[in-house]
Amino acid sequence: MTAATTTYRRVLALSGPLLPVVSFLGRLPTAMCQLGSVLLVAETSGSLTTAGLVGGALAAGQTVAGPLMGRLADRHGQRPVVLVACWINALAVAALVAAALARTATPPLALLGLLAGASVPQIGPLARTRLVALAHRAGADDRLVSAALSLEGTLDEVSFVLGPALVGLAATLVHPAVALALAAVLLAVCGSAFALHPSAVAVRPAADRAPRTARPARTRMPGAVHAMRLSMALQGAMFGACQAGVTALTERLHQPAQAGLVYAAMGVMSAVAGLSLALVPARIGLPARWRAAAVGLIVLSVPLLFVRSMGALYLVVVVLGVAFAPHLITLFGLTERLVPATRLAESMAFLTSAVVGGQALALAASGRLADAYGPSAAFAVAVGAAVLILVVALTTRAGSRPTAPVRISRPGQEAAADHAQTP
Repeated sequence: MTAATTTYRRVLALSGPLLPVVSFLGRLPTAMCQLGSVLLVAETSGSLTTAGLVGGALAAGQTVAGPLMGRLADRHGQRPVVLVACWINALAVAALVAAALARTATPPLALLGLLAGASVPQIGPLARTRLVALAHRAGADDRLVSAALSLEGTLDEVSFVLGPALVGLAATLVHPAVALALAAVLLAVCGSAFALHPSAVAVRPAADRAPRTARPARTRMPGAVHAMRLSMALQGAMFGACQAGVTALTERLHQPAQAGLVYAAMGVMSAVAGLSLALVPARIGLPARWRAAAVGLIVLSVPLLFVRSMGALYLVVVVLGVAFAPHLITLFGLTERLVPATRLAESMAFLTSAVVGGQALALAASGRLADAYGPSAAFAVAVGAAVLILVVALTTRAGSRPTAPVRISRPGQEAAADHAQTP
């Protein structure tokens, strides 16, 4: 039995095997709805412009409302927030499908897309927060917490690969509406299961920590957290630029159907790299990992500028995937270390929203560059974003936990767990 297997067994023992399953199936619709909405509206309206507006509205809603959803979960607890959000989201997605099939005008479709994005229940960020709380409640060390975040990062990567694949399969064999209908069902069923799972009580709402007569004080966020959000947005920009470049190059090579497979291959390699982070020695701290991941993103993205064949594209993109998950997971780990527990869900959701927003903006900008100057122009945006990530990593000091105590609830009683001060 390898060390990594042992570590991940300990992670699964924190919550039991059911929670990772329902959290994965509950976050899968988020990966399905972006592409699914674009394909559905494009087919029913016959307009790529309308499809782009709906997809953009969905991304904008998720980017803006994600941190707010996390803040509500911090304030009132995950269970009520997720229950309400997952059902609103399911109904919004179902309404979008019905409106698209009815060939509704563009403005109502865009509004439904905005609602579908804004009501995303943020199961991925909340699952991270919950698993971290369970780890601290069990007295786990930083290494096990890091492994828990690695597992959650891997689940995200797999969902990002499987979600679009399911949409593409449904669009090819039946209709894009089928994929979105499946997403609505998963939101309602698995989102509810995630909300009602017993582990939801592991994170005590901030409203319960303050006196009944006082409003909980809003703790100040360390400055380094904002730099990490910027780094995550730049990571999203790399995703968007790579997506535009891959699409443009496969079209130039007269193999447009390969674009999804290339991107999926990159996601699979990223997921493998994420799981492998459990093997990184504890003496290599998170700030050092952040800088190393940033260097890796630069070194491994530069070859994209010189790719001219399909074989080379697969090779370069798959190798680049090795650097993606370590950067993402390291930023989640640093955020967990730095932010107060009363704002952890909000902060995790903010990072996810930063990726979505950065990807959407970069995809729009680099897509135009690719049309005007070729695939290398889009890939140059990815390389530029990687360079900026390294600049942010080198100029940000992020290494210490907050000194304030982090309070976590135990079933049937209250408990307080202080985060240890680390150099």
